[in-house]
Amino acid sequence: MSELPLSVLDVAPVSVNGSAGEALSHTTELARRVEALGYSRFWVAEHHNMPAIASSSPAVLLAHLAAATSTIRVGSGGVMLPNHAPLVVAEQFGTLEALHPGRIDLGIGRAPGTDQYTALALRRTMEGLSAEHFPEELQDLIGYFEGTGRILASPGQGERPDVWLLGSSGYSAQLAGALGLPFAFAHHFSAQNTLPALALYRTHFRPSARLAEPYAMVAVSAVAAPTDEEAEFLSGPSALSFLKLRSGRPEPLATPEEAAAYPYSEREREFVLQRREGQALGSPETVRKQLTELLEATRADEFMLTCMVYDLEARARSFELIRTEVAPSLRTAAG
Repeated sequence: MSELPLSVLDVAPVSVNGSAGEALSHTTELARRVEALGYSRFWVAEHHNMPAIASSSPAVLLAHLAAATSTIRVGSGGVMLPNHAPLVVAEQFGTLEALHPGRIDLGIGRAPGTDQYTALALRRTMEGLSAEHFPEELQDLIGYFEGTGRILASPGQGERPDVWLLGSSGYSAQLAGALGLPFAFAHHFSAQNTLPALALYRTHFRPSARLAEPYAMVAVSAVAAPTDEEAEFLSGPSALSFLKLRSGRPEPLATPEEAAAYPYSEREREFVLQRREGQALGSPETVRKQLTELLEATRADEFMLTCMVYDLEARARSFELIRTEVAPSLRTAAG
């Protein structure tokens, strides 16, 4: 038995009283702090046309984060491949790997991570935007790193980062297994699909040159505070932000006070409660119980924690509480 690796997923949240520059500065500081705490990875997610999120350009942000840290792995959680030409992604992440060898993760997602109008503006053509094109484009991307195509990716060929497949359903789970890739599942917004997808991944897994056995990472929303009540209060802005996004009214992250005062309708409150399914939220003791139950159910090889709260200090404290008071009790049979 060994301690379960813990990692961090961040979106550079933009607050209602802040700016994108401030959000990116906070993300940089958070990366330094979780590195000092012993977290394994720090990933940033690609989203577009969302005023509450500043991580729209993962490759650019990762170059900055890798230079601001020294040991922690940095990566994309993920790059949404339908938005990009595979060659461009190979050259971007080949450059990152050449600059910071052995520290770069390339997490690839199948969804565009935005609405169809924005996806079309990014890609400039409908070609490649449908799910049926994804396996071919993923193979093209991997081929650029391995030098199996007619086009040379430079940097890229010979500078392959660790490639992960991300997913929130069974489709990517099966593909990750068939290709022998590590798999990261988005439990934080698709909790009902977690166990079926992980089962499919493990069933379909075929060993590859990079990975002999399945490796599953589970991304989970986690907010830890000294008390359950404070954690509940801190989680309010994230819940409200997600509600407004789903309602077609995306806004920057509200303050906890504004979120607590929001006049939820009965239907909206039900939506927020449903979204909380599978989250780890509360005091260290409460979070320990929740993450232990999730680990027992998923048999995850790693947890990736995301914490979208208004205040940087509260966000950093959450990761510190989990690392110091929760992590020692989370054990895995691997290793």
